[in-house]
Amino acid sequence: MLTEEEFKNTGIELFKKAVTTIPEDIKKLLRSAYRSEKEDIAKTQLKNILDNIKLAETLKYPLCQDTGIPIFFIETGKSIDFKVMERGLREAVIEATEIIPLRPNAVDPLTRKNTGNTGKHLPIFHYEFTDEKILRITLLMKGAGAENMSRMKMMKPSDDITEIKKFVIETVKKAGGNPCPPTIVGVGIGGTSDYACFLAKKSLLKKETTDLEREILEEINTLNIGPMGLGGRTTSLRVCIETAGCHTASLPVAVNLQCWAHRVASVVL
Repeated sequence: MLTEEEFKNTGIELFKKAVTTIPEDIKKLLRSAYRSEKEDIAKTQLKNILDNIKLAETLKYPLCQDTGIPIFFIETGKSIDFKVMERGLREAVIEATEIIPLRPNAVDPLTRKNTGNTGKHLPIFHYEFTDEKILRITLLMKGAGAENMSRMKMMKPSDDITEIKKFVIETVKKAGGNPCPPTIVGVGIGGTSDYACFLAKKSLLKKETTDLEREILEEINTLNIGPMGLGGRTTSLRVCIETAGCHTASLPVAVNLQCWAHRVASVVL
């Protein structure tokens, strides 16, 4: 069994990777957008983003001053001591805040007293149990600019895919430049109201795309919001959809946006 210290050290390494780099597939999408973008201002913004990524990787500095709220996705089929793991990863948050450093973003929701990057129910843990005899820990750092643009709607069960697409595109349009586009658009469809919101966030970890996701992305990129909201063809890089069964009388749909600085890191133990 892994010790609390081992979990702490693993967590610190995840933080170092997550906040100073972005996944290679996202970098490829940004480079592709830079090559295909026609608007001068948009092209300049994309170049600034790519330069920023290179500097962060070289200097080992955070990609953005808002280093976000830490969310851990745990997938396991192994017998582990969850309390030990959570204590170790919580210590990793505290230490990483000091040594990387991370901006202390967490506050009490009522008093607004700063609690560093931990606090009541922080960091956040999501669990999924699998048949694989592994332990996979994925860290997602979620900044406020993108998170604040989240939306959830209880649609009519008679609404079809056209209405769902309309809601997703409308959400991106209303968000404008606030989530620091180009964005990744997470969509959760089904379940219950809370579960649809979870699915929307979980979908941000997807890498493969479907025809429906590409179709919505194409429509989003006609909105002319563009990088940093200054216009252009590149409003979003990817649309990701996760679904779950739902009650016959309801249709929950949630949208969770992620900025271009898609800070995510994963390890298999």
